[in-house]
Amino acid sequence: MISLSFILIVSQLIFCLVAIIYFSTAIKNNRTSVKTIRLSSEKERAELVRLRSISLTEPLSEKARPKSLGEIVGQEQGIEALRAALMGENPQHVIIYGPPGVGKTAVCRLILEEAKHSSDSPFKAAAPFVEMDCAILQFDERNIADPLMGSVHDPIYQGAGAYGQAGVPRPKPGAVTRAHGGILFLDEIGELHPYQMNRLLKVLEDRKVFLTSSYYSSEDDNIPPYIHDVFKNGLPADFRLVGATTRQPSEIPEALRSRCREVFFSPLTASQVKKIAEGSCRKAGFGFEEKVPELVSEYCENGRNTVNIIQTAASVAKLAGRRIINREDILKVADFGRYSPVFRQRLSDAAVGVVNGLAVTGGGSGCVLPVEAVCAKGSGALNITGVVEKEELNSAGGKIIRRGTAYASAENALTVLGTLFGIDVSKLDFHVNFPGGVPVDGPSAGIAIFCAMYSAATGKPVKEKTVMTGELGLKGDVLAVGGVFEKLSAGKAAGAETAIIPKSVYSEKYDSLIPRLFSLSTIEEVVNTVFENKKATDKIA
Repeated sequence: MISLSFILIVSQLIFCLVAIIYFSTAIKNNRTSVKTIRLSSEKERAELVRLRSISLTEPLSEKARPKSLGEIVGQEQGIEALRAALMGENPQHVIIYGPPGVGKTAVCRLILEEAKHSSDSPFKAAAPFVEMDCAILQFDERNIADPLMGSVHDPIYQGAGAYGQAGVPRPKPGAVTRAHGGILFLDEIGELHPYQMNRLLKVLEDRKVFLTSSYYSSEDDNIPPYIHDVFKNGLPADFRLVGATTRQPSEIPEALRSRCREVFFSPLTASQVKKIAEGSCRKAGFGFEEKVPELVSEYCENGRNTVNIIQTAASVAKLAGRRIINREDILKVADFGRYSPVFRQRLSDAAVGVVNGLAVTGGGSGCVLPVEAVCAKGSGALNITGVVEKEELNSAGGKIIRRGTAYASAENALTVLGTLFGIDVSKLDFHVNFPGGVPVDGPSAGIAIFCAMYSAATGKPVKEKTVMTGELGLKGDVLAVGGVFEKLSAGKAAGAETAIIPKSVYSEKYDSLIPRLFSLSTIEEVVNTVFENKKATDKIA
């Protein structure tokens, strides 16, 4: 009979044999796996080295990229404001407003490089410039992935690595931490999700970002001290925010605007586009016919498109065996690129009942706003076309519908004509029109509407090349309006020589925009200025 001890000995031998076989196989497989991984890694690295050895020629967009602030065209005032905000001992957060392709990102990069060499600046030599596009920024509200704020790889998620096997949540720094000590540039900041915007505002206040995880426990001794430090004290995020947007200031949350210095970049004029085109030709190593830059300016209104057209035209010339870009090359590029001529505003010619007002477009740029008015004997009718007659507003109590403010401005002008200038408007019919096909709204056209109606009623034309902006009060006051710099810039680009603005918004910086700038308080002063100083009591015959 087999004893119990013999059975135990045999069982132990079998168990040991199985264990030896198992671990021998595991070690062999592990060695095979390590060898396979090493061979695969070497192969992939060789392919990576091969790919890095291949390069095409440098695109003209990179060659034409400004290497110094002096190469930036048309943004002298914006550059000065941005340097003041970022170059001092205490740099500020900044929001840059302006159309695309005018150099917002390039200027910011160059100013940071300049600040690094300044003894007063807190930006050190290694200060990073971290750029993100908010229009395509993706994040997960569960904090699985957040490239802006940072995220936590919990043990159950792919990518946790060795930390996951140990049951440890692993923090992953985001852009706000990578920008620590430097600049975080958020392009199209107006597109940032409200949830992210609120988190960003908190980071700006704390200068650190806190991450959370349901897998973290401050009492877990298995969690490394580094992880405990991150969850308790947060990741450093002491940077300066520079946000760029093509939106208007009113479309940016006030909570963000109040924390930032606001800087405005202007649209490029035709002469500035010409200058960029000339520089792009030289950097591409091509000459050009005399009229080429002017022709390019007819199809482009920003630097990016200008460089693209020149680069393609240079290729056309090269294929034809030339190193000179001619007009036909530009026309070919415009044709097969489906470029449309840029509409550049011009002032309306001086005529009775015609006034050049100023406005701000939906993109935040200034524009010339023509106003037409005709007057005839009648029964006091007022007809207005080209304006927003009614607008819908959202409020805490629901939606509110009100009459358009431009329509109200015309009614104010009618009242002032009668009460201050003695014109019997009850016996006159007025038709005021805003040509262009785009509905106009806003009170800033008030004095332009009045001058058009006054001109129609008296038969006197406004002085040539005159533009104006300002709200009209019922007592004849010229009231404050916004966007004055953008409006005057548009007037300058259109060739204005005289401009009227409210006295309450005057700034010395506007003097360089228009040769003759008048800041006035009353509509009587406006009439005496723009109507050859003739008496304001003249009436219709």
